[in-house]
Amino acid sequence: MGKEKNPRRVADNEAMAKLRMLRTSPQKLNLVAAMIRGKKVEKALQDLTFSQKRISDDVRKCLQSAIANAENNHNLDVDELIVAEAYVGKNLIMKRGRPRARGRFGRIHKPFSELTIKVRQIEEQA
Repeated sequence: MGKEKNPRRVADNEAMAKLRMLRTSPQKLNLVAAMIRGKKVEKALQDLTFSQKRISDDVRKCLQSAIANAENNHNLDVDELIVAEAYVGKNLIMKRGRPRARGRFGRIHKPFSELTIKVRQIEEQA
């Protein structure tokens, strides 16, 4: 007599991981997300490991979480996974300020972002 199970938000051959409150602007995070879109997960992990961008470590952790979700929760084969989608959203913006000349006030915006990564299992052609 319990509640019905919620339907899955992704397809049967997909898994997802979401990372919120990343302390970087969405524009900078999207550069790293675009670097891994459509690649096999092994290649994407290598690219993120050796990337010079500061935020790439957090993106790598999110990708590893999506891979673990695919393996443990959805019984997908890790060797056949690709990064199907990696998209970025805006989150809150901390508003700070700094005194400027002649009694004025300079606004400083400190943006936060969120990242969603979906991995999909593809069938290898023989």
